Amino acid sequence: MVFFIIGLGLGDHRDITVKGFEAVKTCKEIYLESYTSILGINRLLLQEFYGKEVIEADRECCETGIDQILENVSKDPQNNYAFLVVGDPFCATTHTDLFLRAVKLGIKVEVVHNASIINAIGCTGLQVYRFGETVSVPFFTEKWKPYSFYPKIKANLDHNLHTLVLLDIKVKEISEENLARGKKIYEAPRFMSTQVAVEQIIESDKQLGLNAIDEKTKCFGVARVGFETQKIVSGFLHEFLDIEMGPPLHSFVICAKELHPIEEEMFQFYRNNQQKID
Repeated sequence: MVFFIIGLGLGDHRDITVKGFEAVKTCKEIYLESYTSILGINRLLLQEFYGKEVIEADRECCETGIDQILENVSKDPQNNYAFLVVGDPFCATTHTDLFLRAVKLGIKVEVVHNASIINAIGCTGLQVYRFGETVSVPFFTEKWKPYSFYPKIKANLDHNLHTLVLLDIKVKEISEENLARGKKIYEAPRFMSTQVAVEQIIESDKQLGLNAIDEKTKCFGVARVGFETQKIVSGFLHEFLDIEMGPPLHSFVICAKELHPIEEEMFQFYRNNQQKID
């Protein structure tokens, strides 16, 4: 018996590796994690492609149901199981925790890697080894505005490093009001845009008084990386307040203060030849 944790890549059902696809075909049960990211196709198309049922593992399943899944796996030594992850399995701590829980139960785990936004951000032309700490920007609310991500951006800039900014997604979330009333009513999915991210980044800089960014701060916005409608735009930070990147998923890059000549050439290329949505 093997418990496979399989990366699906960034686009659609065709981005799974041959190794991953062959592993899926051997499995009794297949779970698709839909908490930390989303796939560019629906689950039914995935089932048709695999010729097997695919069970959605949403936030509730990942947070409260995963122990039961692993317990069932540990008691079935005759069959293989798969847990499918958009991108690469180890780019989110959720999946590292899953790996550790399975190992502690004596389950044999095999990981099949794939592309993720962490390495695919190289599509901007920025050198991947010049990126500093990755940050995540959550949706601000009236009562909750965590600025803790912002000093990390400043630290990267101080060290002349790029910053990959991951943008928040809200899938199967329950509002505070419904949670307080004990009502299991899910909010509509929300995906942060680069415009909202930039608004919050500018607000964070002002509130903390760090003055880490200005009108000369170079940035990249990327959308739907790995999809046929992939879009890459370069520009100055404040310009992204008015740039529409189209449907999700979006990511953002705040460039280092100094660009390598090739990076600068790519910045100018995407500034002058902005990719359009089909």
